[in-house]
Amino acid sequence: MGRMLKIILSIAAIIIVLIIAAVLILPLVVDPNDFKPEIQAAVKDNTGRDLLIEGDLQLSVFPWLGVSTGKLTLSNAPGFSDKVFAEISESNVKVKLLPLLSKELEVSRVVLKGLVLNLAKNKQGISNWDDLANKDSAPATSADAPDSKSVSPLAALAIGGISIEQAKVSWDDQQKAQHIEINDLNFKTGKLAFNQSIDIDLSLTIANKEPALTEAITFSTDLVVNKALDVFKLSAFDLKSTTKGKEIPGEMLQANLLAEIAIDLTRQTLNIAGLKLNSAGLTVSADIKGSNIKDNPIFTGPIIIAEFNLAQFMKKLSMPLPTMKDASALSRVSAGFMLQATADSADIKNLIVKLDDTVIKGFVSINDFAKPAINFNLNADAIDADRYLAPKKAGEKAKTIATPASAVAASATLFPVETLRKLNAKGQVSIGSLKINQLKMQGLSLKLNAKNGVLNTQQAVKELYQGAYNGNATINVKNRTPSLALNERLTKVNLQPLLTDMLGEARISGIVNASAKIQGHGNTSAAIKSSLGGKLNFNFNNGVIRGFNIQKIIDSSKALLKGTPLPTDNKNDQTVFSIISGTANISNGLIRNDDLSMKSSKVQIDGKGTANLRTDELDYQVKAQLLKTAKSETGTKKKKGVPIIINIGGTIAEPSYQLDIAAMLLEQNKEKLDKLLGKNKEKINKKADELLKKLDDKVGPGVGNLIKGFL
Repeated sequence: MGRMLKIILSIAAIIIVLIIAAVLILPLVVDPNDFKPEIQAAVKDNTGRDLLIEGDLQLSVFPWLGVSTGKLTLSNAPGFSDKVFAEISESNVKVKLLPLLSKELEVSRVVLKGLVLNLAKNKQGISNWDDLANKDSAPATSADAPDSKSVSPLAALAIGGISIEQAKVSWDDQQKAQHIEINDLNFKTGKLAFNQSIDIDLSLTIANKEPALTEAITFSTDLVVNKALDVFKLSAFDLKSTTKGKEIPGEMLQANLLAEIAIDLTRQTLNIAGLKLNSAGLTVSADIKGSNIKDNPIFTGPIIIAEFNLAQFMKKLSMPLPTMKDASALSRVSAGFMLQATADSADIKNLIVKLDDTVIKGFVSINDFAKPAINFNLNADAIDADRYLAPKKAGEKAKTIATPASAVAASATLFPVETLRKLNAKGQVSIGSLKINQLKMQGLSLKLNAKNGVLNTQQAVKELYQGAYNGNATINVKNRTPSLALNERLTKVNLQPLLTDMLGEARISGIVNASAKIQGHGNTSAAIKSSLGGKLNFNFNNGVIRGFNIQKIIDSSKALLKGTPLPTDNKNDQTVFSIISGTANISNGLIRNDDLSMKSSKVQIDGKGTANLRTDELDYQVKAQLLKTAKSETGTKKKKGVPIIINIGGTIAEPSYQLDIAAMLLEQNKEKLDKLLGKNKEKINKKADELLKKLDDKVGPGVGNLIKGFL
């Protein structure tokens, strides 16, 4: 036994002596620089590139077998610029000797200093590394195929770390005329080992020529990877970026992304916890879980947008906002929802959006991103739209009342036709209460259905100044020329509080009922106006017009005709009407009304005329006349006295009014003229025939008959 032990120790001693001798003698005997020509020739034979080794090669053996180099350069591919493809100013790679005997590879820190990569693609789409990739793309044989049960060869690999210092990468894409440079690239890791935390730090600066901008990026995380390379965990994930350039809003934008990330490729799962994105005062938080991430990815989780000042956010992004009545508008905005998304769909559920004092709830779903089909249901509690409108200018007139469908029609040409043709959306919006242009309404609802180029809406207001509104609209853009149709109805709307809210005063009161059916077509608003057709009808019950006394106007007109003093004004003047009604036909943009009727106990007012939507011109006449009760059992009222006739011209926006004195005088003396013409009709006709006969004799036969026919 003692003899055997001596033999073993002797053999071990001999081995140790040999190793020590190799460590001491090998570096003295072998000069790696003697192999430079062979190394360069081997690179040339295998790649067709020129490798230039400018510095000295230094060899080490024990305990690390390794080599250190000076400057190395690899030439570019044929047909590209004279710039080198790759350059390293200094490198150092060492492998521990003894673990190699047990088929383990332990590498010291890999250091690359001054790395330069010049990547390029020519106009034909060929890259300057394609030749290198093709050299390594030999098809694998069945014998080379890895055994799915075997352990990865990297399982026996241990690296002390990687350091890339002051690297530079340029990318020149001649196909897209794009040039990007990555400068000051520094990459550093801790010891690389499986199932152990590896700290990673990265920093770089990206410079883009067109558009001119620079982006500074820093990134750090702790990475854990298993031996099978199918489970990854990134803890303390921290990505920061600062982008500068004239094309960037405010010429600078900063962002910071934090997260905890876990990926399991075998189970096809992804878990992103504590995700937080900060940029320009906006903070987005999320916790996202993914399943089937390789085959059919599905991502779910809550997303929260913390309250932020949207107005300031848009200002930082150089997105101009119009001046609004409320300077504090858009200062408190937040949102939260549950997301479920796939590669081609997204469902936003449990949506809650807070916009200043408004809360919006509901859901939105999008199927097939290539041809999106949108479904939604949104509910808002209360919206004060006046806060977001432009402040009223001095002397500016109040806006006219427009129903929802009318507003859609008026702005129809603002909608992009191509977008509407592709739109596939169905859903509804409801609003508890709305205030706009000082008008108040409750219980608003809008249903929308858009598909195959046809957009249908149904809208209603349950409470509109003690009345209601409902309507529907259709916009059809399937054909070359878009068309629209409106059908609306106002029911029992109290006009006085409505006008008081809108104008600050109400000179007219009454209960309004009105309806409209309108159709039109065209590619511009002018074309739509010119094509409009349809019908309107309206009636006011128990109406009062304040500051307007029709009796006094009639008396004033009489005084004007007779030359007597005019009646005095009274600020409390008013006219009470039992009903105001009328209908109108619309044809080719011309509105014609021939049956305006305003009735009170003492006055009858009739009106007729046109309003031209194409030119905005008015041509209308109003006739007012006193009523008297006939002496009969029925007590029927008849018109009496001289009617007041007013011609209305000008435009719809700025009408003009003129008292038609000539027509009033004609009405006043109509009976006398009729009697006079009746008595002398035969004499007048005989005299006219004599004059026309003389005209025939002087000018030529037939001229008299022509003029007579014209008259």
